[in-house]
Order: sequence, then C-alpha cells, then structure tokens
Amino acid sequence: MKKNLNILSILFPIPLLVSLFSCTTDKGLNPPNIVLINIDDMGWNDVSFMGSEYYNTPHIDALASQGLVFTQGYAAASNCAPSRASIHSGKWTTRHQIYTVENSDRGKASDRKLIPINNTTVLDKKFTTLSQKLKQKGYNTCHSGKWHLSNDPLEYGFDVNIAGGLHGAPGSYYLPFGNKKNQIKIENGKSEYLTDRIMEKTLLFLDEVNGPFFLNYSPYAVHTPIHPVDSLLYKYKNKPPYKGQKNPRYATMIENLDRNIGLLIDKLKAQKLFENTFIIFTSDNGGYYGKITMQKPLRAGKGSYYEGGVRVPFFFMWKNKISPGKNTQTPITHLDIFPTLMNLTGDDSMKNDLDGHSILPLLTQNQVVEERPFFWHFPIYLQGYNIKDNENRDSLFRTRPGSLIRKGDWKLHYYFEDHGIELYNLKNDIGEKNNLAESHVDKKLELINELKSWWKKTDAPIPSAINPLYSPRSN
Repeated sequence: MKKNLNILSILFPIPLLVSLFSCTTDKGLNPPNIVLINIDDMGWNDVSFMGSEYYNTPHIDALASQGLVFTQGYAAASNCAPSRASIHSGKWTTRHQIYTVENSDRGKASDRKLIPINNTTVLDKKFTTLSQKLKQKGYNTCHSGKWHLSNDPLEYGFDVNIAGGLHGAPGSYYLPFGNKKNQIKIENGKSEYLTDRIMEKTLLFLDEVNGPFFLNYSPYAVHTPIHPVDSLLYKYKNKPPYKGQKNPRYATMIENLDRNIGLLIDKLKAQKLFENTFIIFTSDNGGYYGKITMQKPLRAGKGSYYEGGVRVPFFFMWKNKISPGKNTQTPITHLDIFPTLMNLTGDDSMKNDLDGHSILPLLTQNQVVEERPFFWHFPIYLQGYNIKDNENRDSLFRTRPGSLIRKGDWKLHYYFEDHGIELYNLKNDIGEKNNLAESHVDKKLELINELKSWWKKTDAPIPSAINPLYSPRSN
C-alpha cells in the first residue's frame, strides 16, 4: 500500500519490497541506503564549509568533512521546478520541458521582445523517475518535503509522501503552515515550525523502515517566506556581515535546517544505518540575491544563469567508501545524480537514456572524469527582483530567453532576443565580469557550434516570434 503522510499517520514496513529486493540483487551484497538532501534556494556559500563566516551549519559541515565536496557543482536549472525535474528524470530541461515555475511570460509584456516557449508544470509520467528505478531494485522509497512536480509524488515511485505536492513554497513556516489557498498539508505532530514538523515525520519513517531505503529529503527551507526561528535571532542581530550575507532572519532558518539534518544523521547512527548510507547533499538552485543572501564572488543569484544562480553546494558522503575531507574542482551537475545511483545499485538498464554521467568511479576510486560540456536552456522570461540592486544582464529580468554552455574553463551565454554573446573564462574570472567574446573569437565560435549541435540533438525549442506588445524603453 502506498502511504501519503498527508492522510495517514501510521508507518509500517513493506515486506513485498524487501522480498523483491532479495530477488533483484546479488547474493551476499548489502546494498547501501540512499539519502538525497536537496535544499531549497540554498546558495553556493550559504554554508560554512563553503566559506561563509555568517551562517552557522556545524552538522552539515561535519557531514561534508566525511565526504567529497565539489566546489564546481551545478544545478540543472536556476530555479526550483526545472532543477527538480532534471534530478528525478535524469533529463535536460529541453526533454522534460519544465523551464520555470508556472508561466513563462513573467515580467511586463512591453519589456518582452519575444513570445516565450510555453512552460510545462507537471513532470510527464512517460519519464521513468529515479524513485521508480530504486523501487524496482527493492528500495523502500520516501519523499519528504517539497516535491513541486505534481500533486502527488506517490504516482512517481514513492511509497511514502511527507508534505509533498505541487506547492513551490509554504504560505507560512508556522502553524497552520499557510491558508486554505496556499497551505502545506501535514498531519498533526509536536512541532509548530514546518522544517521541524517535516523532520519529525521523516524520523518516524526511519524508525519503521525495514530493508534498504531511498529518502528524498527536500525541505521547503530555506525558500521564502523568510520566517525566522525567533529563539535563534539573538545570535545574528549583532553579527558582522560577511560578503553581503547579513540577514538574521534567513540565518536562523539555515541554522534550524542544519539542526534538523543533525537529527537525521543521529537517527541513522542510532538505527545503525549510517555506515551503509550513501548521502548526497545539494541545493536546487542558487541563493536569493539581494536582501536575503549573497554568493560573492559569484555573480547574481537564483533565476539567473550567471554562476550565482546555478553553482550550488554539492557533496557526496559514504562511510569508508568515499575518502573523507577532500575537495575537488571537477565540475558535476544534478544530471549526474541519477546515473551515479544506478551505477551504485548495479542497474545499467537506463545507461543510454540519461543525460548525465556516473561519477561513482571518481567518488570511490578517485578516477578522473573526462571533460564534457554542460548545457542550460531557458526559452522563457523571469522578472527581476529589484531594479536598483541586481547583477543580471539587465535590471528588468533575472533571465531573458537564451542558452548556455560550459566546457572546460569556458562558459558562453547566448541570448535569443538580440543574439548577444558573453564569453567568460571561469578559471580567471569566477565573477563573470570580463566578457571575452570579441577577443577570443575562435573559442566563441567553437562553443556556439557545440551549443547549436546540442539544440538539434535535444530538439530544443527556440523562441523567435515577436511579441506584438513589445515596446522597448528609451534610455
């Protein structure tokens, strides 16, 4: 029986799945449990293990110190839904066609030169999801927190759903967690703060689970609304800012989230599950630029395709299997999660259907990952937050229709409205300040050609129709 914790409060083992597992794995092997921690809107250095001296994340830091940290880890998209769709489908956005949240024509019509490509808001069930594949391998599957890809994650391979639906954000982090129109539904519990309540239910799952499990822990935190944990505010009210990080309210949300991750790790240890649990930690996109947080020296933030919008905290941890205490500059992407977990469980049935690459040989054997290009496609508009304080290409939009490629140290932005091109060498210019498109023509042409080949390969929709309501502003 599937279990949706929005309705049921009693958790119980699933013997059928355990039996199935014993039939689909090699004798003598003890498969690892899998925990995917996907934080909402946590920026690249919104954690102290990535260098922040403002935020307090001792439990996350301790976990990172036991694994391999990727300082050049990338989200599949710069905002929530498309990033999550790529993680769970293993596909580029051009394939699942979820490019943004809700409608694709955000911002004023008079400022949009092109008619954007229509956005998809629900992940098509034709795609085989990560949870479905793991369930086939005998894993008990639990989704906990934000889903954002449909009304019900139980229809995508999860046995248990804790508070997941089409919601992109809670109406409130405090009871009753919103109003009738925008309310996160989660049955009664002891905790009155949403992040705490979700972990409370997650720990119940771990108490009752029997056999290998996949936990997709995806808290709504630290997405807006910024509702502080009042008991922690005193720590930050007089704390000196760090590279633009100075929001005490947001800092309490991060610290509370860190505490809950500590509870999760404590539970794994108490149940003697920790040493055989493969843990992934990441964020769905960059941090919310401006009054909430900053990602210096990265440029811009959530919704932008500069580094601050797509580079995220990212590490893997597996006790005694992944060497602890190391950082690597090897670039990876969310698209690598699905194939890595398939490699981990010995399933190569989708080897040719996924757009990422397994990095398990790098994690466990320190093998070098062959250089490969990364792509992003956003044929949509996403309005800016603050005209007077932003680091976007222009102040009106975080994103205008375009595409990107990163290959090696080079990153090229291509914009459909004006065929504008920006070229950066990230090794020398991590802040994307010096556009080299005119001085490195050969590299520009090389990357444009590779980008165009990728468009063709993935049937990328290119917006070209002129918006009749467009009225360019005069300077």
